[in-house]
Amino acid sequence: MSTTARTAPPSAAPTGRGGPAQSVTDSLVIAKRNLIRLVRIPEAVIFALIQPIMFVVLFSYVFGGSITIPGSGTSAQDYREFLMSGIFAQTVTFATASSGAGIAEDMHKGLVDRFRSLPMTRGAVLTGRTLADLVQTALTLVVLAAVAAVVGWRAHDGLLDALAGFGLLMLLGYAFTWIGALIGLSVRTPEAATSGGLVWLFPLTFISVAFVPSQNMPAFLQHLAEWNPFSATVVAGRDLFGNLPPGYPVPDAWPMQHPVWASLIWSVVIIAVFRTLAVRKYRRAAS
Repeated sequence: MSTTARTAPPSAAPTGRGGPAQSVTDSLVIAKRNLIRLVRIPEAVIFALIQPIMFVVLFSYVFGGSITIPGSGTSAQDYREFLMSGIFAQTVTFATASSGAGIAEDMHKGLVDRFRSLPMTRGAVLTGRTLADLVQTALTLVVLAAVAAVVGWRAHDGLLDALAGFGLLMLLGYAFTWIGALIGLSVRTPEAATSGGLVWLFPLTFISVAFVPSQNMPAFLQHLAEWNPFSATVVAGRDLFGNLPPGYPVPDAWPMQHPVWASLIWSVVIIAVFRTLAVRKYRRAAS
């Protein structure tokens, strides 16, 4: 008597229901997981706060009074108000490095393989991570704003405009975390992700109008600074916070003439481009 051997088909990883609702739910679960991890490692939050606070104090008291602001002169108080939007923007963009390092660490530890066995949408892993980074960015901005108020910074155009300014800053920070996500997926170690996330940020932030007016730069650097997406958010923040001196000359470049719109456009474009690239890279790595 013969028996017919049957070979069971290989089991595939379970898949989620799909659709926007499933993606949102999965993203929130991943974000919660990363926030819980953050609470359990408070030193990571503390060290993330130390650097921007040092920048506020050093730039306010070391450079304040020595840099000429068009329309204001070398007033230390005016420079502090001119400076703070740049410090805020630098802080939210520097979160790129930690975002990339966190994703690289998850990849290195094999966490991607664990998520593959769960019925969840693939892009939710990255979206949840970037949402958790956005919460940490918001916390950092709150603390930084308090420190800025201590050294003399004020928002002069009302609460709604100030909230709009911080909203643009957080949108820029969220956009840059997607750049960090792509970097984290493209390197082999968290250390490489940290280095790769910072090496391009320094020229981006310093060839801008964050710390000095573009009028003080050589002509070729002026154009780079004025069309820099980082500069657009910095100027939008100054405009909404009421931190531009009354006689400050606005450059002729379109992003400097319309900084709020320029900031929104740059941030949305960066999110659209780098989220697409990062999710595609993640799916390729997880397949």
